[in-house]
Amino acid sequence: MLTCETPIPTQAIQWKCVESKTESRRLYYGRFAVSPFKRGQVNTVGIAMRRASLEEVRGTSITRAKFRGILHEYPTITGIQETIHDVLVNLKEIAPKSDSNDVKEAFSPVTGPKEVTAGDTSLPPSVKAIDDSQYIVTTTQPISVNIELKIEKDSGYRIENSNGYGNGEFPVDAVFMPVRNVNYSVHSFGSGRATRETSLIEIWTNGSLTPDEAINEASEKLIDLSTPFLHVKRGDVSYSYSGDVESSSASAGSQIYDVNELEGKLSENTFIDQLELPARAFNCLKKAKIHTVADLLNYSREDSSKMKSFGQKSVDQVSEALWEHFAIELPKNELHIN
Repeated sequence: MLTCETPIPTQAIQWKCVESKTESRRLYYGRFAVSPFKRGQVNTVGIAMRRASLEEVRGTSITRAKFRGILHEYPTITGIQETIHDVLVNLKEIAPKSDSNDVKEAFSPVTGPKEVTAGDTSLPPSVKAIDDSQYIVTTTQPISVNIELKIEKDSGYRIENSNGYGNGEFPVDAVFMPVRNVNYSVHSFGSGRATRETSLIEIWTNGSLTPDEAINEASEKLIDLSTPFLHVKRGDVSYSYSGDVESSSASAGSQIYDVNELEGKLSENTFIDQLELPARAFNCLKKAKIHTVADLLNYSREDSSKMKSFGQKSVDQVSEALWEHFAIELPKNELHIN
């Protein structure tokens, strides 16, 4: 465990490491103090940093696996303890670290009988497995297993179906999120107009990045996302008034967006995991085959309350999460019930 003792100045906003530790090869923890903020600024920064850390920080994952002579993912193979589906699930748990943004290939050539782990995989020089002991498959007979792997670097996660794949090639649901969890808290000091706030930020990573590296990359991503607004000039946008507020429009290169169109684009590939719902509400939605925000918006508040084990409290939690994360609400009128 490392404890940092650097003091925080009372004027300029600075940060310090309060605590950092390695809980396991695949779990790093860091706690940071950032201060001083004016009242209310911690929530602005904390929400943005949490979202950027979870969604924008890039990670590495296996995205494809190829098995020679295999037609589908549920066969029983003599000499192999697991099905191909089980092997794909185990491959998803491997946490690689890559120094390259290019797509890489790896191989797992093993002759049994043997318990195959990530350490048995032949990786390119720019890629390494964080935990060599991560289990993949067990061969119970003296047979050779050769798995070809595709490794990519990206952010968020990618879920694909097997359509378009063949010849023993299968997609792996890729999780490119090296940050496993982020919390922040607000602590006030001073009084009256001199009240200031300190933010304590806690970050857990999968070991491919340290918490301080993750918070640094998240900060850079936020800066990159906001940079275009720094170049907006007064002459780039002009406004005209026609006497009717609704008919007022922006011109000279500006564009008017339809709110419903924006919601559609936002929710089309946005999974309900990002709503950070309590376990009960999340599991009920999954059982109802509601996987994305787009699926969720097909249900009104009344529809939702009629789902099995999904009471009014869960409806309120979902509504609050939608508004907090995306500033949208569940429809109020009844739409349909599956």
